[in-house]
Amino acid sequence: MRILVPLPDRDFDVTEVAVPWRLLSDAGHDVVFATEHGDGPPQADPLLLTGVLFGQLGAEPEPLEFYRQLTREAAYRRPVAWSDLEPAHYDGLVLPGGHAPGMRQYLGSPVLREKIAQFWGSGRPVGAICHGVLVLARTLDPVTGRSVIADRRTTCLPKYMERSAYYLTAWRRGSYYRTYPAYVQDEVTAALNDPAQFERGPTELRRRGTADDDTPAFVVVDGTYVSARWPGDAYLFARRFAALLA
Repeated sequence: MRILVPLPDRDFDVTEVAVPWRLLSDAGHDVVFATEHGDGPPQADPLLLTGVLFGQLGAEPEPLEFYRQLTREAAYRRPVAWSDLEPAHYDGLVLPGGHAPGMRQYLGSPVLREKIAQFWGSGRPVGAICHGVLVLARTLDPVTGRSVIADRRTTCLPKYMERSAYYLTAWRRGSYYRTYPAYVQDEVTAALNDPAQFERGPTELRRRGTADDDTPAFVVVDGTYVSARWPGDAYLFARRFAALLA
């Protein structure tokens, strides 16, 4: 199956892209990347490659290795332009996250939202993690005029995670962890028909799920839609999305 992964030109989250790519590719799926203009390989958030503070708060070693492998792939080095996307040509859609300023290109694009609305209407599997859920919250159903996830259960980056990361690093990184003035959770919840549809998940600030341990991870599956909170959920997120494809 062909899986579409749109990305900004820079600043996406290493783990939220590399882990789903690796697991979906290993399962035999063809992962296709797309950027605004399709004019070269996108670049991950550099601080997540080296560490946000004193070498900490970056990606873990295995996702870093997956990212190194990914950067050598032809599909990654030659992405499709958003305007050239034909949603009917793809069997699944994955919307990764990231919080650094370059993400606004992807989170705020009306061109990309138009393509995503077309794909959503097909009923095929959609996965969104962290800030990626914002793209769906901002994508309107052409019939109802409401967000495409208005009637779905979902999670996203919880407010306590976003706030904690900001308070911990603001002295050194300023507003690095605050992509927008509004918290991701607040905007996503406002897009839902009922705030109770938002699922925060267990409190977790340090432990991350791995290839062998999903204990700290949390995802929400509602029909053909799967959502997750942060990089610590990426392995479980990828596995649940692959199950939807099956």
